[in-house]
Amino acid sequence: MAAFLETLTLADAIGSFGALIVVSAYFATQVRMMNSEDLAFPLINLLGSVLIVYSLLQNFNLASMLIESFWIAISFVGIIQHFRLRRTD
Repeated sequence: MAAFLETLTLADAIGSFGALIVVSAYFATQVRMMNSEDLAFPLINLLGSVLIVYSLLQNFNLASMLIESFWIAISFVGIIQHFRLRRTD
């Protein structure tokens, strides 16, 4: 385990933290601690995905970059939707 931890880079740590953020947000919606319609949900997902993309820029993986790109785009849709709905209320 120690040898594995010694091979981790800062980019690995940042990407892993991003993954933890995304999974935590999803978990929070599943246990009803967070509402997916709240602004916090897409913002948290955006932050986590950006951190994962940072690590992917250091250690590129096409499939992971594609999913994170979609995750970022969907997060922006959620943020825009939140402000559009708020403006009409």
